[in-house]
Amino acid sequence: MKQSRRILIIDDERPILLTLEALLSRHGFETETAATAAAGLKALKNKAASLVLLDLQLPDAEGLQMLEQIKTERPETQVIILTAHDTLNNAIESIKRGAYHFISKPYAPEELLSLVEKALEKQSLLHETQKLREKTEELEKRLEIAEMRFTPVFKSKAMQEIEELINAMAPSEANVLITGESGVGKEVIANLIHHRSRRSERPMVKLNCAAFPQTMIEGELFGYVKGAFTGAMNDFPGMIAEADGSTLFLDEISDMPIDLQTRFLRVLQEREFRPLGSTRVLKANFRVIAATNRPIPQALAENRLRSDLYYRLNTFQIEVPPLRERKQDIPPLVTFFVKQFAQQLGKSEPEISPEAFQKLRDYSWPGNVRELQNAMEYAVVLARQDTVGVKELPGELQLPAALQQIERSVVSQGVQSLDEMERVTILQALAQCHGNKKKAAELLGIQRPTLYNKLKRYAIEL
Repeated sequence: MKQSRRILIIDDERPILLTLEALLSRHGFETETAATAAAGLKALKNKAASLVLLDLQLPDAEGLQMLEQIKTERPETQVIILTAHDTLNNAIESIKRGAYHFISKPYAPEELLSLVEKALEKQSLLHETQKLREKTEELEKRLEIAEMRFTPVFKSKAMQEIEELINAMAPSEANVLITGESGVGKEVIANLIHHRSRRSERPMVKLNCAAFPQTMIEGELFGYVKGAFTGAMNDFPGMIAEADGSTLFLDEISDMPIDLQTRFLRVLQEREFRPLGSTRVLKANFRVIAATNRPIPQALAENRLRSDLYYRLNTFQIEVPPLRERKQDIPPLVTFFVKQFAQQLGKSEPEISPEAFQKLRDYSWPGNVRELQNAMEYAVVLARQDTVGVKELPGELQLPAALQQIERSVVSQGVQSLDEMERVTILQALAQCHGNKKKAAELLGIQRPTLYNKLKRYAIEL
């Protein structure tokens, strides 16, 4: 980085200002002059200087006080005291208050220029040190957040048992199949397995089988050569080649086209593959971790997952339970996400109020850990005065328990009778109005007393 060579000269004697300005300009320095302390401080505020040449006797301020103010407001700026009042006490006090050097008038130009160069060199070193410190702190934050991804926050018995299984089988080369609802943390489990495996020095390669059209996923997986199909303008190695020596994570494996599953099964058996449009057979050395949110019996029955591929992948199967079945994990997960998002936003970690924490524990979390993660990001962003209260939580969590996820309940349970249909309609209206009975009654087209009677009849408590 090019060293800044801007120097501010503060002196109340105009001949001194003109002489110093001419001398320094001839040697390539950018200069600015000020005849008073106020003008000097204004100049520093408008544009930073790497070095200040400061006279001790100014008409509107005492030079040592000016020095102290400069070093307080801009500690990286170097200051050389240039004065006719060269007493020993002034020299000692100047150095104590942060001056780089003290030189008396009249001065030798060569001596002054030498001191200026040395002062600017020190300023440059301080600037680079500060930049390095900032980069180091940023790297440490990133490493801490990255490490947090591989630090389990499991308190429930079910997840502790899963962690024990991971510790036992992660160092092996065995294939793994992870099942569970969307958002339970299947990719987190895959990351944990890879991180504790012998292949952890290389990054895990991830392919979401549901994220690509069927016509594209084969090329993404196996790779292709230039001209293999329309649009193949360059060679592409593919995910299998990229995962050589590492781990290949196939998310939503049951969404992989069934004919492609046949080809991939052969790769698992033979440990070799051929890119699209190529005649070359390439070796493949990778470990497979697959995941699906479909129940395995359903995926097999619907022919979404080949049974032979399933048995090949199913050396170890890990079923991750939904968050509603392991609520002991909610407090440590909340702490984990609050810390993560506070660091990302450069904020102090807010505390969760008891009322907000109770809402978090009572909620059913249909979106599982992913929904909790999003909720805590929302809460940390909105947190004021280092506290997350109920108002900082997403709207779904603020609803009374009877109204939470009512639409989901209707879909899963169905409506059996006219009374049940009426009850569900009332609940839906209340949910839409966030529990406001007056607005719900207006939405339903009934009077509030009628609504209260129906709430009592159907035992709806808010």
